Amino acid sequence: MAETSVTSVLQPRVRVRRLDLESGRRWPELVMFDLDGTLIDSVPDLAAATNRLLATEGHDPLAVGEVRSMIGNGVGKLVERAFARRAVRLEGQGLSAMTDRMMGIYGDRLTVDTTLMDGAGQALEENRLKGIRNAVVTNKPERFARSILDHFGLADMIDVVVGGDSGPPRKPAPDMLLHVLRVSGVDASHALMVGDGPADIDAARAAGVQSIALRGGYTTVAADALGADLVIDGLGDLATAMETLAPAIRQA
Repeated sequence: MAETSVTSVLQPRVRVRRLDLESGRRWPELVMFDLDGTLIDSVPDLAAATNRLLATEGHDPLAVGEVRSMIGNGVGKLVERAFARRAVRLEGQGLSAMTDRMMGIYGDRLTVDTTLMDGAGQALEENRLKGIRNAVVTNKPERFARSILDHFGLADMIDVVVGGDSGPPRKPAPDMLLHVLRVSGVDASHALMVGDGPADIDAARAAGVQSIALRGGYTTVAADALGADLVIDGLGDLATAMETLAPAIRQA
């Protein structure tokens, strides 16, 4: 892989030292991936479902690009933002009811037009071959995430899946990541978070986990401004990026 693919990455946010090779421990032991905008391009299906929901209330559809900018904090937040764009404020029971309707609509078309992001399958497979565990940490409902992973044949390469309804508070809170660390028996210093938006990188920072931001995802904040340890153009650059971070662990 060309070295230029990671030449514009941000500098590590912490000072580092060489990994103690005598420990025999691989870095990372665990890579946590966001789903939407990181492993999958789900905008076409999310936009279609959102516009169908809006139509049931007599509202005009949103452009796909508008919906793209609303993704990242769960289905409820997407619904809230979509209706706000049509000058309708949803909250409380009204928002909950509309979110339930959206879940039914979207649940019927999870993989109609959704595709894998370039390099997603290869990145997961390379990790498995290296003995690195994979996890998916997404604000999308867990059953939706599992259905999508099954559809694309990725489920067998994922050790842990945590969704927005799995229990822990959603990203950008660190709880989902901390839960994965606990059930995996991996220390935060030996884990990595890969995502495309502020919720992913903020959650990683709060959990004490190093992070890689992916350009071209679902965020209105430029990837280079998210504060990740490294920034890459695509998942095809992930292996090189991990090698860049691998010699380093946090200093006491």
